[in-house]
Amino acid sequence: MKLLELHIDGFGKFHDRTISFEDGLNVIYGKNEAGKSTLHTFIRGMLFGIERGRGRAAKNDTYSKYEPWENSGSYEGWLRLESHGTTYRLERRFRKDVKSLKIINETRGIEEEPTKGLLDEILGGLNETTYDNTISIGQLKSATEDGMVGELKNYIANMNTTGNISLNITKAISFLRTQKRGLETNLVPDASREYAALLAEIRSLEAEVTSPEYENQLSSYQGMRSQVKNIIETTQAEKDVLEEKIKKSQQILTDNQFTDQSSVDAYSGACENCYENYLDCYAVCQKKSGKILMAAAFLLAVCGFSSAFYMLLTNASRFLVLAAADALAGFLCLLIGFYIKRSAGHDRQALAENKEKLSEILGKHLGDPTISEEAMAAFRTRMGEFTSLCSMISQSQEEAKKMAEDINSLREKQNSCSEMIEKQQRTQWELEKKLEQLNSCKLRVTALKRVLAENDRIRDEVAAIELAQETMTDLSASIRDSFGLYLNKEASRLVNGITGGIYDSMSIDENLSVYLNTKKKLVPIENVSSGTMDQVYLALRLAAARLLQGDGEPFPLIFDDSFTQYDDERLKTALKWLADAYGGQMIIFTCHKREAQMLRAHQIPYHLIEI
Repeated sequence: MKLLELHIDGFGKFHDRTISFEDGLNVIYGKNEAGKSTLHTFIRGMLFGIERGRGRAAKNDTYSKYEPWENSGSYEGWLRLESHGTTYRLERRFRKDVKSLKIINETRGIEEEPTKGLLDEILGGLNETTYDNTISIGQLKSATEDGMVGELKNYIANMNTTGNISLNITKAISFLRTQKRGLETNLVPDASREYAALLAEIRSLEAEVTSPEYENQLSSYQGMRSQVKNIIETTQAEKDVLEEKIKKSQQILTDNQFTDQSSVDAYSGACENCYENYLDCYAVCQKKSGKILMAAAFLLAVCGFSSAFYMLLTNASRFLVLAAADALAGFLCLLIGFYIKRSAGHDRQALAENKEKLSEILGKHLGDPTISEEAMAAFRTRMGEFTSLCSMISQSQEEAKKMAEDINSLREKQNSCSEMIEKQQRTQWELEKKLEQLNSCKLRVTALKRVLAENDRIRDEVAAIELAQETMTDLSASIRDSFGLYLNKEASRLVNGITGGIYDSMSIDENLSVYLNTKKKLVPIENVSSGTMDQVYLALRLAAARLLQGDGEPFPLIFDDSFTQYDDERLKTALKWLADAYGGQMIIFTCHKREAQMLRAHQIPYHLIEI
């Protein structure tokens, strides 16, 4: 593969710029800040594309660094190259919103589908990593010789182990070891034991929450309490109505000067007695025998006294006793008459008194003071009403008492329901706590399942890493016995040429210690100058490039200020050797004119490009 021509529509400081390359040596000269790095990056971007970074990294990435200074919309260009006898033109647009790649087969005059397979075929299997580490050759970047030794050893280790700079088994094994340690630190060793303990706790809690003790009867007791409350309210209302009725009935009795049934009975009995006395007195007062008796007694007494006086005057002594007896009988009759008359007066007074009482009673209860049998019958009916009223009061009082007892009983039941409700609330609170605990345990179990699954995954990954480490170790040994041998052989041949025979060859031991061979001794790489290290580095990269390209056509070599550490003698030797030893295209980016001067002085053909 060789580069033919490139055209930049817009890339960094360049705008509408075309540069052509030739076979053999191409020297691109430019002062610092002239744009050599821009051209080098453009070539790599045309071959492999440019991806824009994300986030903060996007501010300083390659995409942002080389955006066009002018006409930022034309962030694009093309590169013509020849591969396997066919000329292709790669056209790329780098702008993120219109990013594209076209591959024009100029030999056939067609546009081909820009597949990865086609691009690999054109580039001979070269990828960006191998490009950066083989054919794109810079200098060892470490400022100190110790640092350069470390960098060179790392490069040799990678190439000697894998045969490909893009595959770093040493770093890969170290990375896998680090990954393994990192994975093992993420293992939760107590997860299984905690998982088993949680399962046992869950079973225990589930047995508890399903026991009859935690059966939810809260609504049942609340309904019962509400029902009892309603019954109490209804009964209390009925009791209040009944007590109001009793109160009114007792007020009626009080208004009628009664207190209870005994007072009604006593009052009724007294009235009946009064009525009987009234009747008796009335009957006595209706008899006239007392007046007749008194009249007869008076006449008898007058006749007796008259006879006795006559007998006395006539001295009729034998009739005197009879006349005296007659007078005495008359006197006695008169006394009896007076007594009867006096008794009749008492009866009339009693009659009047009884009549007054009866009239008062009948007038009070019947509204009519007239005394009669009908009035007494009405009075008895009235008293019967009071008796019924007393009976009703007595029954109502019993009912009220029963209601009060029922209310007390219901209140006790209500209090019992309240206590049961409080107990149920406590029980439900305990149940909620247990359910929360159960839910927490289940959540922890779910989390632990993920942890256990993660543990299994980690163990699988650790096992895979261990297998990968073992495989890589075996593979690296195999590669070291094959590719490493060829790499050392090719690098030794190149070292002899690039150092002008100062060092015959180089060797690398099992510990990756590098030695340069002379006819007299082995020189450790640590004992050579930084310039010689750069020569060894160049020899290794050229050896890697040749081994990677195999029997195919050579890749173009791109040197980016690769000879900064070289003195003039080393540079002359290297340039002459490169011109003779490498049959492919070479592009040398430099900020010095000595490369072109030496090539011209030794009549080595080259193509000079000044920017």
